[in-house]
Amino acid sequence: MRFGVIVFPGSNCDRDCLYFIEQIVGVPSIPIWHKEEKLPDVDVLILPGGFSYGDYLRTGAISAHSPIMKAVKQRAYEGGTVLGICNGFQILTEAGLLPGALLRNKNLKFICKPTFIRVETKETILTKNFIHQEVISMPIAHAEGNYYIETDGLLGLTENNQILFRYCDPNGELSVSANPNGSVDHIAGICNRERNVFGMMPHPERDAEGLAQQAAGIRMLLSLSA
Repeated sequence: MRFGVIVFPGSNCDRDCLYFIEQIVGVPSIPIWHKEEKLPDVDVLILPGGFSYGDYLRTGAISAHSPIMKAVKQRAYEGGTVLGICNGFQILTEAGLLPGALLRNKNLKFICKPTFIRVETKETILTKNFIHQEVISMPIAHAEGNYYIETDGLLGLTENNQILFRYCDPNGELSVSANPNGSVDHIAGICNRERNVFGMMPHPERDAEGLAQQAAGIRMLLSLSA
């Protein structure tokens, strides 16, 4: 088992991911520069957080056309596991690997704080170590985390159990005050229908060093490495 972390100009969580995977999860990982056209021998791909290309145009829009993305798309279509975190989630939507779009936060400000999210499905490789509707804490750090999708697309996500996480309060209740960025239906993370491409705004790699193996970020990444 080996992880690959795609590095774009402006990525700033790539080192966090590499450290997390190697030192906390205990699995080899390697950085992959965005100008590469072929993927090395890796089992899981991570697109990390940051401000790729300075967030010019739209967040993730330029990175979605980087040379490496053709290989990432091919790997995803072949069933390979791909996880986009924050800016990586934005890139996956811009690349058409996940539906919807990430818009400016409702308060038009950058938000960096712990949040509570509710696990909506455990039937994926990313969430199998959790209980259905388990409430976990995980930090966010973004200015464009407001997930949006048309109503019919939202129904499709719900019907196909593609919603991974929703923002909630500590008791698991959905409310306006518990939704930090205005995301439609409180969505904090989704997957594709095939359940091998994942996007989430919270940062599991920043929830790496909690008590023993109980930190949600550790449990999440351990499930990908199993």
